[in-house]
Amino acid sequence: MRTIPINDNWKFRPKVDVPFYEETPETMTVCLPHDAVIHTSRSKDTDSGTHKAFFQNGVWEYTKKLFIDESYTNKHVMFLFEGVQNQAMIYINGYHAAHHPYGYTEFLVDADRYLRYGKDNELKVIVRTANDTRWYSGAGLYRPVTMLVSEESFIPPYGVKITTQDVRENQAVILVETTVRHDGTESAKTFRLHTEICSGDGSPVASDTAPVTVYRSEEIVVRRRLYVKKPELWNTDSPSLYICKTRLSDGETVVDICEDTFGIRMLQLDTENGLQINGRSVKLRGACIHHDNGILGAATIGQAEYRRVERLKAAGFNAIRMAHHPASRALLDACDRLGVLIMDEAFDVWTDSKRPFDYTISFQEWWERDIASMVAKDYNHPSVVMYSIGNEIFETGNPHGSIIGRRITDKIKSLDNSRFTTNCINGMLSVMDRLREQMAEHEKQMDDKDINQAMTDIGDRIAEVMRMPLIGEATEESFSCVDIAGYNYMHGRYEEDKTLYPGRVIVGSETHPNNIDRNWRLVMDNGHVIGDFTWTGWDYIGEVGIGRVAYNAVGSLEHMADYPWLTAWCGDIDILGNRRSISYYREIVFGLRKDPYIAVYKPEHYHDTPEYMHWSWTDTVSNWSWIGFKGKPIKIEVYSDADEVELLLNGKSVGKAAAGEKNRYKAIFDITYSPGTLEAVAYCAGKETGRHQLQSADEDMILSLQAEQSEISAEDTDLAFFNIALTDSNDTVHVCSDRKITIDIQGPGELAGFGSANPMNTESFGETSHSTYYGQALAIVRPTGTGEIRVKASADGCADVQTVVLVK
Repeated sequence: MRTIPINDNWKFRPKVDVPFYEETPETMTVCLPHDAVIHTSRSKDTDSGTHKAFFQNGVWEYTKKLFIDESYTNKHVMFLFEGVQNQAMIYINGYHAAHHPYGYTEFLVDADRYLRYGKDNELKVIVRTANDTRWYSGAGLYRPVTMLVSEESFIPPYGVKITTQDVRENQAVILVETTVRHDGTESAKTFRLHTEICSGDGSPVASDTAPVTVYRSEEIVVRRRLYVKKPELWNTDSPSLYICKTRLSDGETVVDICEDTFGIRMLQLDTENGLQINGRSVKLRGACIHHDNGILGAATIGQAEYRRVERLKAAGFNAIRMAHHPASRALLDACDRLGVLIMDEAFDVWTDSKRPFDYTISFQEWWERDIASMVAKDYNHPSVVMYSIGNEIFETGNPHGSIIGRRITDKIKSLDNSRFTTNCINGMLSVMDRLREQMAEHEKQMDDKDINQAMTDIGDRIAEVMRMPLIGEATEESFSCVDIAGYNYMHGRYEEDKTLYPGRVIVGSETHPNNIDRNWRLVMDNGHVIGDFTWTGWDYIGEVGIGRVAYNAVGSLEHMADYPWLTAWCGDIDILGNRRSISYYREIVFGLRKDPYIAVYKPEHYHDTPEYMHWSWTDTVSNWSWIGFKGKPIKIEVYSDADEVELLLNGKSVGKAAAGEKNRYKAIFDITYSPGTLEAVAYCAGKETGRHQLQSADEDMILSLQAEQSEISAEDTDLAFFNIALTDSNDTVHVCSDRKITIDIQGPGELAGFGSANPMNTESFGETSHSTYYGQALAIVRPTGTGEIRVKASADGCADVQTVVLVK
């Protein structure tokens, strides 16, 4: 089947008059993937409010002209939409061709009956958003669109399924199931199907051929087992990939060709050894992530997805939970190549809504099709190890919910029995109605339609509540419907449930970041607990301020923050891809870093009283350049797995403090700020095990502009990333001297996004000027052709800087 990307030259406009487009041309030309929302203005008065970061809902229209060659008259033409947000209405030449309500599953549109051959054709997509998600969803054609062209007889999309059936020391057995469809004029047709498996370098390692007879207007499945000698197995440390090449022939004529990438690996699961890949137990060092790409908004551009996975793995994660919807193809491809495991999640709701216009409206009619879409997309990806059937579903505490959960699991197993299923349950939310009766004093605070607010209001009693027998009894059947019990914030049950439910395998499917040290000890000490997924690995737009630190707050804090908060501010990594203090702490807890790490509390808040949310980390920055605070008190925490840490200021010891697991991997110091060199030295049994140093920035101010790649491709999946910082001559960042940066782009590239990680940002990501946040910003440029992209940056008080990226 021929695949033709059709991402360029779409005409885009708001379908109805909305105030935030007053200064925008009525129609724009855009390249997909495209987020219709990210460059619009925000307002504190929007009905989407805190959930969607105060962006407006709306209705948008995309149109594209396509010339369909007359030779296509006897061929099949389909359009593959990888993701349309939301309530997609598809029109071909003015005719309604398809409707797809869910924004996160891909779908096919059969175009044959609507096309005009030898002429221009119009493909139109209308999308609309409402209060349909609990996070920033973006809008529009935010994932790629492809035209698929085949002969009358062909291998349909998702028509090749590859499964590792057996792995031994020197061979693997690979089952390849190929679907063949015949829509030609002959009542029956015999073809020859050739299957070849090649290693990553293209060398053939196994092949098979067989005749295939198909009746007209029918399809059959051909199952062939291939033997691969001395296979290179896929795992997180060595993600070896193979290519399955499938060829369908009619005599000497090749009718169809497919190529599918896969990995050879076997999965096993039990309560003693946990999750095993190729016979080796793996503990999941997991990150929950939403789907937006920070300053790009929801646009799912391949290089941005790869960069995100690459940085998550470099920070110590080996697993991702896609929250709370199916992942993109680009993200799965990146995880395959980089060796990161995936929990792909189907739904955030079933039949009981969390937002007024969410997926509950479509669930009963569409859930089976959306499950089938997710599984078909994921099937050949070795990185996908489990499917989550839902996130914090209210119905999981009653028999009705168990019936639904079992049906979803059965549907998945009928499509893919090679992976495991889970249900990510928050026990407190599953029994909220009954919990009210037992905790009457909290009745007014527990709104069963606002998940996280209920958790925030119940405060320090969450762990106690989660251990109540009521929760175990109410969720037992729902957990029995899946292979792995997903515990959201229920770490207090890990050990006791081993006795209560001896056959249960558990994953910490969502956990608070400030408990990683205690949670990870439970993971390591219990074979039936296979890992931990923190909320979250990467900061995201929406659910604003759930990880904020408030100072001198009066009364209890609301779960989410007021305008102009933009991001959740709860990620180990910020929306630009920079690691925050907690990321290094987590790396030490995981046992992946021996050097200590210095995190400095912001000195302007030394005398203030901090208030932390459940998803907060300490308000720290790894920097020793605090202008105006010389001689003033400052607090420091040093992360280390060593017995103790010594802190040196300008070469002189200012004290030692215990660290290591018994002290939650933190050594705390309270000193007087003086610029210069701050150094932490870690000791175990009196011997140095590592050190970390911070240096104050000099007075000189330099504008730094660094391209992450010197060359990129001209493909619409590629991007050029430019890191911008205010530094001294030694590349030390000035964190107290933020200012507006202006960039100019020349050559075959256009600005895709420009901004900072400021969680309270009021500036647009679509303008050529943006302020730094703690001295840093990021510009992303999308190629529009081949040649040299020249980017120049300027700022008040700094010399202009320029850099070049070659587009091939």
